[in-house]
Amino acid sequence: MLGEYRIQGHGAAEIAASVERAVGAGELEPGQPLPPMRELAARLGVNPNTVAAAYRTLRERGVIETAGRRGSRVRAKPATTGREQIRVDVPEGVRDVADGSPDPALLPRLAEAFAAAAVQSDGEPVLYGHDPVEPELARLARAALDADGVPDGPVALASGSLDAVERVLMAHLKPGDRVAVEDPGWGSLLDLVPALGLRTLPVGLDDEGPRPDDVRRALESGARALIVTDRAQNPTGAALTAPRARALRSVLREYPETLLIEDDHGHGIVDVPLHPLAGGAHHWAFVRSVAKAWGPDLRLAVFTGDTVTLDRVRGRQRLGPGWVSRLLQRAVVRLWSDGAVDTREVAASYGGRRDALIEALSERGVAAHGRSGMNVWVPVPDETGAVARLLHAGWAVSPGARFRLNAPPGIRITVSTLGAGEVDPLAAAVAAAVGPAPVRTYV
Repeated sequence: MLGEYRIQGHGAAEIAASVERAVGAGELEPGQPLPPMRELAARLGVNPNTVAAAYRTLRERGVIETAGRRGSRVRAKPATTGREQIRVDVPEGVRDVADGSPDPALLPRLAEAFAAAAVQSDGEPVLYGHDPVEPELARLARAALDADGVPDGPVALASGSLDAVERVLMAHLKPGDRVAVEDPGWGSLLDLVPALGLRTLPVGLDDEGPRPDDVRRALESGARALIVTDRAQNPTGAALTAPRARALRSVLREYPETLLIEDDHGHGIVDVPLHPLAGGAHHWAFVRSVAKAWGPDLRLAVFTGDTVTLDRVRGRQRLGPGWVSRLLQRAVVRLWSDGAVDTREVAASYGGRRDALIEALSERGVAAHGRSGMNVWVPVPDETGAVARLLHAGWAVSPGARFRLNAPPGIRITVSTLGAGEVDPLAAAVAAAVGPAPVRTYV
């Protein structure tokens, strides 16, 4: 059943670790069945309850799944492998439009901001027991949230959007709970949910965001949380419109116990207004990262939410990292206060590159999506073939498998560094690689 690999161990932890190592190394492949518990227990000379405990641990970690009488098998996309494994190695001479990073030329210089923050910290050192949030950062962040219509709530910080999302999920959910996620969606998030022992329920979307009927079905099916990207959705560029936001808030009012998490990681690079959903659920969090507009290495996200959620998250933070560096916070305050980034100019730059590529593809009969942000999503009939043909033509794009659960195949193209002279050659290469595609929604 397992080919050459033999599961080893005498305790539940050892058995689980043996399976997890094999999955991570590719010796146990996605979808591969595992031995029945009694059979494996007899082979290892242990009690069947020991194997049952090991399998339970693996399920909670998102490594395996159990389907009743059909037994247990490695998940189709186990958390151990990670979607970052599904990537294209970019050979020398091939143009990389796959990595999802912002344009370094549009990011601010950091030296002056950090120097000023260091001077401030020399005069006002932060010690144990001090407020974890820089007061001026909280004031600026809250003012920006108020301007965008995000409901009032305390301000907290995390080391990036994914860190904030993880902390909020863990504040309310337990292993086995279901989480409704966008499909296609952010690959790291699709890895995180099963890694926390939670189960994903895919929700289809179009250019205006998650489809209300799909969200309703997910909540009817028992999803305890819903994660929505308000703008610059990765990989499709979808952005919530006002009518779609109203429809989704209406659905959430039918299921007020749903934990709502909104990700506005595109803040600072978007050219569409924000339409937040918060207000339709008792427990909610709204997360806003500085990564895309001010620099990925800053590792800072601001988030707000209801008082219960924020109290739970901040209490758990105190027992772990304690706080996000106040030196870093002071540098971000300086960047914000000095207007180090002209967000309208950045949004216009990304929007121009994105729209130019979509138009060039349309002229060649290729349908593409990208309402906001720095990515363009192109549905394709044969994802593997399209990626390979584009690589041969000198373009490295991101395979859609990194972002999909049940959604049809596609490729993601990051336009953040795309030059005006590259648009037509790239569009021609895509058209040759995928052929004309019908206009369709993502699922």
